Parts: sequence; C-alpha cells; structure tokens
Amino acid sequence: MHLNFTSEPRLADGVIERDFTLGEIPGILWTPESISTPVPLILLGHPGGLTTMHARLAARARRAAADGFAAATIELPGSGGRPKLAAVDEARTDLRRALGAGEPVNPEIIDRLILPLVEQAVPEWQVALDALLTLPEIGGPVGYSGGVISIGVRLALVEPRIAAAGLFAGSFVPRAIFDEARQITIPLHVLLQWDDEWNDRQAALDLFDAFGSREKSLHANMGGHTGVPAHAGEDAAGFFARHLR
Repeated sequence: MHLNFTSEPRLADGVIERDFTLGEIPGILWTPESISTPVPLILLGHPGGLTTMHARLAARARRAAADGFAAATIELPGSGGRPKLAAVDEARTDLRRALGAGEPVNPEIIDRLILPLVEQAVPEWQVALDALLTLPEIGGPVGYSGGVISIGVRLALVEPRIAAAGLFAGSFVPRAIFDEARQITIPLHVLLQWDDEWNDRQAALDLFDAFGSREKSLHANMGGHTGVPAHAGEDAAGFFARHLR
C-alpha cells in the first residue's frame, strides 16, 4: 500500500509535520528538521481520534525529534472519520453501563471491545511500517509507544522490526492477550496510573508479571487516567534513547 502525503510540510520547534494517507487510513509523520542520516522511528499509539489527540501526539513527537527520532501515527479503526465498528461501539456502551452501575465487567464485554481493534489495527500498523521505512530519512530501529495496550502487545509479538515498546496500562485487557504477553521478549517500559478509572489495576499488574521480557520496568504513579505526571514522559524518552540509538 502506497503512502501519500496530503499536506505541505509544517515546521514547529525544529520538527517537520506532514499528514499522509495509507489507502483510506489517515496518519501523521514528524521528523527532525535537520537529518543527515536515516533516523530511528517511534510509532505513536493512541486511543483513537487523531484530531482530538493531535496536541498530545505532537508533544510526544517533538520530544522524540529532540532525541533524534522520527515519529508517526495512524488513525485507529472505527475512530475519527473512519467507518464505525458497530460491534465495538455496542461493547463500549455495555462497558460504560457496567461501570456506571458499579458492576464487575464481564470478560466477554472486554473481548468484544478490544479484540476487533487488535485484529484490524495491528496489520494496519505493519503496512504503515512497511511504507514509512521506504522513506530515505527513516531507518531503524523501531519503537512502539503508548496507545491501547493490547494493540501494543500484539504488535510487539508479531512484528520483528519493533525493538522496544513503551506501553500504557490504561485499558481493559482480553484474556487472550495474557497468553501473547508471555511470548514477548523485547525490552518493555510500562506506565500505570494507580487510580485509573478505565483500568483494572490488578489485571494491569498481572499483565506486567506475564510479560516474558528479561528487561521490563513498571512505572506507577498516583492519579487517574488523565493525571499522568510530566516526568513520566522523561522516563519514557530515556527508555527509547537507550534502546533505539
């Protein structure tokens, strides 16, 4: 699938930002303004909605560029202007109903909510990676950062070009993903908000324990889903600096 740039380059803080499409999938690429040799690439995961997430994604990309890395993201299936996934939307409604009523979340709801996203998004990330690595300014190695943790787990398992992953324990995790986590061996940096209202803390701890990587670190901070402290970004940047340079 061919990558087509759809905007003129925009320059801010020494970072060039360009919109692109990959078939029907929109995305954004950020590269340092001054590149003399191909640079490593960080794939920026997110929970969906490139327009609403743009400011946060751009901030992460600027930090990556300051460390000498390119960064790229694509829109999630069912998000933004992409066709809706009715089954996922229905599962999200069921999840909110259960949480609002203070009821335990049925694992079947989590499977219906997350697994269709994983099964569609991961091959799309791989196609995007194929296209991005053909650009002369981008080389390797490649890292994956943030986003729906189950997508990150599957991508880290099936994509050998991913050398290191920084994951955010901020979403419910299907049972099948735990089995996949045990097979992962690349270095991992996992961020956990201790009081995250959208995350099962014990499940997040169990998932971290399941990861098969010899090098893995868990960074837990007090606060809810949107209360991630600024220094957490510094910790993640240091992780990628160690493993992508």
